[in-house]
Amino acid sequence: MPETMDAWVQNAYGPAAAIHRAERPTPVPSKGQVLLKVRAIALNAGDVRIMQGDPMLVRPVFGFARPRQPIRGMDVAGTVVALGPGADAVRVGDEVVVELPGGGGLAEYAVAPAARLVPRPSSVSPRDAACLPIAAGTARQALDAAGIAAGGRVLVIAASGGVGTFAVQLAASVGAEVHATCAARNAASIGRLGATTVLDRDQPLRELPAGSYDAVIDIAGTAPLRDLQRLIVDGGRVVLVSGQGGRVLGPVGRMLRAAVLSVGSRRRIRPLSAVAKPEMLRELLALVEAGTISPLIEAEYPFDEAGAALARVEAGHVVGKIVVHGV
Repeated sequence: MPETMDAWVQNAYGPAAAIHRAERPTPVPSKGQVLLKVRAIALNAGDVRIMQGDPMLVRPVFGFARPRQPIRGMDVAGTVVALGPGADAVRVGDEVVVELPGGGGLAEYAVAPAARLVPRPSSVSPRDAACLPIAAGTARQALDAAGIAAGGRVLVIAASGGVGTFAVQLAASVGAEVHATCAARNAASIGRLGATTVLDRDQPLRELPAGSYDAVIDIAGTAPLRDLQRLIVDGGRVVLVSGQGGRVLGPVGRMLRAAVLSVGSRRRIRPLSAVAKPEMLRELLALVEAGTISPLIEAEYPFDEAGAALARVEAGHVVGKIVVHGV
């Protein structure tokens, strides 16, 4: 194993323009960890949040003055090349997918908790597999929280991003009637993913009939909460996947308002805190293998252009996913 590796690093919180390529020591797996040769990295909005240290509420977890993990990229497909003590359930040479805690993916090698690894089926490419952990995992957890089932009607707000494109497909795959909002230029793509009705993202939600949906999945995080609550039937649920807020507390204020509005109401608003679930990732890989869902990928970048890939995610309004290929 080489002593050093290429990686994209940041020395302080800030924009993608400050990310630079550097030589770093190759990490050594500790107890319960493995070392991966990275084959593909899918970037998420969460990578940009950590990169910027925004909101400041996350800094006690990720580092006060600078990120403790200076390498971004959490969703990775790779090959196991070394084992730490106690990583006995994995073998060198295994092809796996994983959500790395906090990052580390934009490098030649990355350490990963063995308990989070999921085998990658040979028929699923590293590119497609890397798109699943956070985006598809969050979409699936949001739909579960909303109680989506066959025959239900769901509205996915901001459906053209990574989470949204998977939410549309997953809801349609269980027999739900899917309505979605997105920019007009993306409407055809979202329709092909399974949305039967696609609304312009600029259409005010208050113009839609009250009680139109069994569930609303709010990914944009900007709509007035009362407008969202008004859209669902009694016993329905609004699930908040993200939310806008201040520089310090981020979406916490919106989450608290959602809790207040839900007290005594039959139209509940539930904030979602998605977590890594390896068994769910295994199921999602099986759905890709079966052709039931497929990542919508806006662009792929070589490792040499990983900084540009982060800048694209930072700019916002990515359609589907951005993928960086390994060295």
